Amino acid sequence: MGVAISNWKLAKAVSESGELGVVSGTGIGVVMISRLMNGDIGGHVRRALGAFPFQEPVRRLLKRYFIPEAPTTPVTYKRPAMWTLEPAASLQELTTMANFAEVFLAKEGHSNPVGINLLEKVQLPILSSIYGAMLAGVDYLLIGAGVPWQIPSVLDGLEHHESVRYRLEVRNVSREDDFRVCFDPRRLFPSIPEGYPRLKRPRFLPIVSSVVLAKSLIRQAKKKIDGFVVETSVAGGHNAPPRGREGTNGNGEVRYGEKDVVDLEKIKELGLPFWVAGGYDDPEEIQRAMEAGATGVQVGTAFAYCEESGMRSDLKDSVLRKVIAEGVEVQTSSRVSPTGFPFKVVQVENTISDSKTYAERERLCDLGMLRQAYKREDGEVGFRCASAPEKQFLAQGGKSEETIGRTCLCNNLLATAGYPQQRKDGYVEPPLLTAGDGLQGLRKFMKPDELNYTAKDVLDYLKG
Repeated sequence: MGVAISNWKLAKAVSESGELGVVSGTGIGVVMISRLMNGDIGGHVRRALGAFPFQEPVRRLLKRYFIPEAPTTPVTYKRPAMWTLEPAASLQELTTMANFAEVFLAKEGHSNPVGINLLEKVQLPILSSIYGAMLAGVDYLLIGAGVPWQIPSVLDGLEHHESVRYRLEVRNVSREDDFRVCFDPRRLFPSIPEGYPRLKRPRFLPIVSSVVLAKSLIRQAKKKIDGFVVETSVAGGHNAPPRGREGTNGNGEVRYGEKDVVDLEKIKELGLPFWVAGGYDDPEEIQRAMEAGATGVQVGTAFAYCEESGMRSDLKDSVLRKVIAEGVEVQTSSRVSPTGFPFKVVQVENTISDSKTYAERERLCDLGMLRQAYKREDGEVGFRCASAPEKQFLAQGGKSEETIGRTCLCNNLLATAGYPQQRKDGYVEPPLLTAGDGLQGLRKFMKPDELNYTAKDVLDYLKG
């Protein structure tokens, strides 16, 4: 659910209705800085941080980023340091506290479960993200966009506040190379006393797109998996690459075929609970999924454009008007994401999907969440992004063809959530919208003559 689209308000609304609300943990540290610099409207961030068990880093954070008055013009947000193999303690603190705050707010005032979604491709902050969510009592951990086989051992350590390590995916390595990022809760937060309560272990649900990947995870993770989310190729955001020969058309749009259809009967044979995602936003589709053995479904697009989501209101209105006029288009781009994974893009004027808006944007990488790790000639790990200036990317060993059509999803998705960065020269970062192929179907959630709908409207419809 993007960067801050499935925010705590949306997750809270869904959980309070008796279903599993899931917050997005991707880039949440940068989001929290933006909220604080926007005046922390409603005082929600400070209220959540007031419940964080270690207050000294909270005081430092507020002193550095909190601005009491909400700005009236676009903000030049302060940016934290980029992640490396040896990240600054302040960056780990920020990430831990941000994930804690998002889960805390989603769980506040009710006793129903809440989950958090992380991307395995964003590996460097994953340990501190999980620990922060666990400190807030998160109930489910969903991880996709990669092969998260290391997560069970991470949970083993973090529930006891022990030091953990995560092996990075690094390009150009030999078999002997082993690069890992480390996270030590007791070193980062020295005030953790001996005998501090053990943390609740969340249920771990990897997001998979094939039976082969599900079987591989069960084997590699030594069966310490609580179930799966099975995502189809019509889901929004990042998709798995196509397995057939369909490939891409002349416009760089990805095509999927029969080989990309997941056999739910074989998923059922694995003996674990599973939820299906991508196209299951109708009671009849839900019924078919349940008859195939699914425990339930995961719905993204319908909630992304509801009132409670974190998407900018003007962007929601623009898309929903297109939905009503039956003029909305979603393309599965093979080029947009610097990860190289296909990515669903809604075609909307004045967003990065607009060729003129794309051409006007000067290439920049100042957040670095989707950078590739690679082994440099000196044997150390470097980081590069195909959305960075081309000269910089090539100097770091990248190939020119990898830069074609790429955009900075980090900045674009922050803009979509209402936190567009204003650069020092006055340029304001444009948004990018994503959705599943069923975006046109949002009309069924709207009442006649109304341009919006709520999370409750979605749930009422899905429950028939």
